[in-house]
Amino acid sequence: MTSRSALVAAASASLLLFATTIPAQTTDAAVSSPGVSKVRIVRLSEAKGQVQLDRNNGRGFEPGITNLPIVENSKLKTGEGVAEIEFEDNSSLRVAPDSIVEFPQLERMANGGTASTIHITQGMVYISLLKSNNNQFNVAFGDQNLAMSSPSHVRLQMIGTEAHLAVLDGNLHLAEASGATLDVPKKKTITFDLLQHQQPSVAKDIAPEPYDDWDHTATGYHSRVANLSAFNGSPYSYGVNDMAYYGNFVDGCGGGMMWRPYFASAAWDPYANGAYAYYQGAGYSWVSPYPWGWTPYHTGSWAFCPGMGWGWMPGGMWNGLNNMTMIPQTGGGGGVVRRLPVAPPHPPRTNEPTMMAVNLKPLVKSEMVSKESFAFRKDSAGLGVPRGDFGKLDKVSHSVVSKGFVNQPVYFSAPPTALQGGRPTSTAVMAGSIHRGSAPPPSMGGGNPGAGNTGGYSGRSGGPSGPSMSGAPAPTHSAPAPSQAPSSMGTGRPR
Repeated sequence: MTSRSALVAAASASLLLFATTIPAQTTDAAVSSPGVSKVRIVRLSEAKGQVQLDRNNGRGFEPGITNLPIVENSKLKTGEGVAEIEFEDNSSLRVAPDSIVEFPQLERMANGGTASTIHITQGMVYISLLKSNNNQFNVAFGDQNLAMSSPSHVRLQMIGTEAHLAVLDGNLHLAEASGATLDVPKKKTITFDLLQHQQPSVAKDIAPEPYDDWDHTATGYHSRVANLSAFNGSPYSYGVNDMAYYGNFVDGCGGGMMWRPYFASAAWDPYANGAYAYYQGAGYSWVSPYPWGWTPYHTGSWAFCPGMGWGWMPGGMWNGLNNMTMIPQTGGGGGVVRRLPVAPPHPPRTNEPTMMAVNLKPLVKSEMVSKESFAFRKDSAGLGVPRGDFGKLDKVSHSVVSKGFVNQPVYFSAPPTALQGGRPTSTAVMAGSIHRGSAPPPSMGGGNPGAGNTGGYSGRSGGPSGPSMSGAPAPTHSAPAPSQAPSSMGTGRPR
């Protein structure tokens, strides 16, 4: 197994080509001014529960699935669910339940920097901006349009006629639409009156919210990406952290290096499960369900190595939405014959869905099988494994590929404010986390307010987007069978 830095170096070799070789994502993307491009690398990096996305294709809100590209004028809505959006520089936006976020501006400027504007019309979001010299990030709510500085980390919550902006980290320098400026240090909360248009008030503390721990964990995950990017001198190691957590580079057939996901045997196929999503002006884009499935499906290439299976090799340009050209057009080596996913031959008609699920094989997923047991399954390729919660996966992956599955004891932690009658609510499952091992006694919980709050989580997963709740714990299976259910990634019929 190669080191984490080797993974980043190999992937960065490909992604460094981004600045000069990235093609247009759409065929009809007009520019607002000379030197300004609509080509961006923004994705729905995580979707749990009820998440919908309007992809600006005239169909309104449709199911939102992990790894869907976000384009300008998209809109995202959560019900009983949470979502995360990642930007090129590994800055991120997390959206709490019952929220609506619009993306009226996603541009790339002539100097290579990006200009992003998000419009919060309802609910609560967390924004984590990493240090950048050229990127601009604006937040609109009510009649406010604030230019945020970086690095910074804030929580914005809309409550009635007020907006509460909590500065979780960084000293925030805000430029208001009126031209006034406001400097706010961390651990302060700014309250905006959206009707009276009075001067914002600043409080000296921050009220805790149930989703703060979820945001804190995700922010740490992305900060590690920033450190790796800086170490390797590449501003575009986008998606590399997911690849480092869910797989590793190995020696391929021809002596070259290829990346392979954990929990994948030689029979696993990177294009057996996924979805085709239609984008106006660009056609169908392949969307992978895997938590690491962004970078390997938009740049580089997949190759088959007899006895080992499919692996990804970095190289070439970033394909953006037009990533169907990456799908292999021939079978792999060693006499392997494989079916290929076939895209719809024409744009979706009036009564046809804009996303088409592809399941050439049964979709296999690792998942909770009881409130105290997690099943890692062969050929799940990391699908269902919580991002960053389980530590190093290489050893358990080797056992899973050899045995077919491995059950491990786990416990669930959630904020007490997200519990009802001692049981985690369905949204608490999204805000909480799953850990390997046994829950510590309450007296050992320390500063973790959710440690030990495990009762009531059944853990049976509701689909690729994440775990769901049911009324009673599911029994522990000694030999869980691979999931035979079609992917819930699309609204159309499986092909």
